[in-house]
Amino acid sequence: MAVQFTVIGLVVADLEASLAFYRRLGVDVPADHDPDHVQVPLSGDVMLAWDPIETIHSFDADWQPPTGSHRVALAFRCDTPAEVDEVYTDLVKAGAEGHKEPWDAFWGMRYAIVLDPDGNSVELMCPL
Repeated sequence: MAVQFTVIGLVVADLEASLAFYRRLGVDVPADHDPDHVQVPLSGDVMLAWDPIETIHSFDADWQPPTGSHRVALAFRCDTPAEVDEVYTDLVKAGAEGHKEPWDAFWGMRYAIVLDPDGNSVELMCPL
């Protein structure tokens, strides 16, 4: 059997808020999109998709949002350590919740963490 990873799917409470957040990160999300499901290509054959809670409930009526801390993190690589700081500041000024301000991590990267509108961890990184 040849199984291939193809899609990262996000379940979102507010589709437009989530799309606006990821557009700020440079994800090429079209302005004209289906209100029930949005999917865009990332690198390689991987896609990033967003589904409103209502869409998920249309085929899984028992779905409940997770509670507690995030279980998945999406990481975005910046071109320079200074860009980590710039992107973090831009997202926070635009209303994103800053989780961990930029720092030089012991594993040799400039790192920062913001939360997307649904509380998913979005990590910004660049090798030092």
